[in-house]
Amino acid sequence: MNGKVYVWDWVVRCFHWLLVAAFLTSYLSGDEWESLHVYSGYLIMGLLLARILWGVIGSKHARFSDFVRSPAAAITYLKGLMAGNVTHYRGHNPAGGLMVIALLLSIAMTGFTGLKTYGFEGKGPLAVDSRGQEVYQPATVVDDGYDHDKDHDKQGGKEHPDEEFWEELHEFFVNFTLLLVLAHVAGVYFSSRAHGENLVKAMITGYKDE
Repeated sequence: MNGKVYVWDWVVRCFHWLLVAAFLTSYLSGDEWESLHVYSGYLIMGLLLARILWGVIGSKHARFSDFVRSPAAAITYLKGLMAGNVTHYRGHNPAGGLMVIALLLSIAMTGFTGLKTYGFEGKGPLAVDSRGQEVYQPATVVDDGYDHDKDHDKQGGKEHPDEEFWEELHEFFVNFTLLLVLAHVAGVYFSSRAHGENLVKAMITGYKDE
């Protein structure tokens, strides 16, 4: 290595660490602290939208065009990594680039399914009632074969027939995102060792080894 080069701008770095904090907060709060869970979820969605925009108009190495490569390129990189013959990339390597996209998509689905679940409580931008109206108000007489007296939500109303589906889908994407995060951390560790650089420090300072 001949020196340091500035790679990660302040927007990318702030997004990364704020997302880490917000996801951890949202994951740990769960149903125990609903307000904290909801607001951290809103923050995550806001960060996601900002990162997508910055991936189009941001600095060179922040743009998707700089690091989104084919799965074949990612596989080639990983094979080289395991063989000890790796190619150094100034920005994201091919595998890291695909991981970024996978994380963004999984986080987006986590947020969307969370909003759908929250909407069945008559809250949030996707609030609906059992007839698909804007705000959930339980029907007094419903003859659709569904047992509306079986479950109650926190407002004392009846559970929407689709609520359990969205709750389970939300839980799936939460756990899938966590799995991707663990894989990402492992990838950062092995890539750091293979390239002889501290990628965590680089995401703090913005500078990587040239």
